[in-house]
Amino acid sequence: MLAELANQIPRFFTYYTVLLLLQAMWTTLAMTLAGCSLGFVLGFGVVWLRDTRGALFLPVRVAAVLYIEVFRRIPFLVILYLVLFFIQAIDPDASLFTIALVGICMLSVAYTAEIIRTGIESVAHQQIEAAAAMNFSRWQCMRMVVLPQAWPVILPPAFSFMVGFIKDTALVSQIGVLELTSAGKILNNRGFSATLVFGTILILYFALSYPLSRLGAYLEARFASARNQRSELRLGLTLSPP
Repeated sequence: MLAELANQIPRFFTYYTVLLLLQAMWTTLAMTLAGCSLGFVLGFGVVWLRDTRGALFLPVRVAAVLYIEVFRRIPFLVILYLVLFFIQAIDPDASLFTIALVGICMLSVAYTAEIIRTGIESVAHQQIEAAAAMNFSRWQCMRMVVLPQAWPVILPPAFSFMVGFIKDTALVSQIGVLELTSAGKILNNRGFSATLVFGTILILYFALSYPLSRLGAYLEARFASARNQRSELRLGLTLSPP
């Protein structure tokens, strides 16, 4: 086995093989970043609709809750096939990358909406009431009062979701998108050892996910430190003599 690997390595790491792997690596990263980022933005919109008030907006709230609950319980591969059949029925020439991106975004919206809702609900309700008493609009209250305090709660799990989803993008190979797992299958079918091929794929997945996970850990530690400093400041002001 070792002799076979030593024989294949010079033929494996050629210009065109490395180019194929880099292209697949870029596709994996681009799908993850674009799909999760767009899903995060739309997830905020879903949370905004879910928190609307009044009987007139009841159908909107119900639709937002149903979307979150349903899509969090559907396997990603099923979502991909549904999006594939729906989009190709409308536009047969749609690119597979676009189809995969739509599927990623639909799933990302459902999960990030719950992350955002949890972060918003971590803010003390008294502060929201105080902002309302000062005639802040709903958007002003969200932008100036809620979100600055909710970011430390929102960003760490959001990064964890995105890093975890890098691995789940392997499923888009089932609809023909050329990403890392798909590139590994192609190279394996060309006669290269599975150990060599998927060992390389493993390293490339790690190279993609590790920097993002470290960035998430850095942001979590920084936000936690900032929160602790604010808490200590509030405690000091409370305990200080008049």
